[in-house]
Formats: sequence, structure tokens, C-alpha cells
Amino acid sequence: MRIKVKIVCKNCGERFILRGKKEHGNIETGFKQCICDNRERFEIIEEAE
Repeated sequence: MRIKVKIVCKNCGERFILRGKKEHGNIETGFKQCICDNRERFEIIEEAE
């Protein structure tokens, strides 16, 4: 199932809106890192379409 997600970096506050897959309760978007080189501290929010 494809869903829309908002990813917010907890270091710099940058926001990204992406589409991803929800499988077995996990969301996979392919997102790797923020422009501030953060690779771990994110808030992922599932958006309603």
C-alpha cells in the first residue's frame, strides 16, 4: 500500500514530503539522510490523502 509521509529532521527542522510503502507496520520511503547529514534523528508522520 502506497502512503504519503512527512519526515521532519530533529536536528535542523527541515521537512520532506514523500510517498512510501507500508508493509508489516513499517514505512519504507528510501530516505537516507537530511541535508544536514543527519541519518538517525527523524520524526516520520503518516499523512492522510
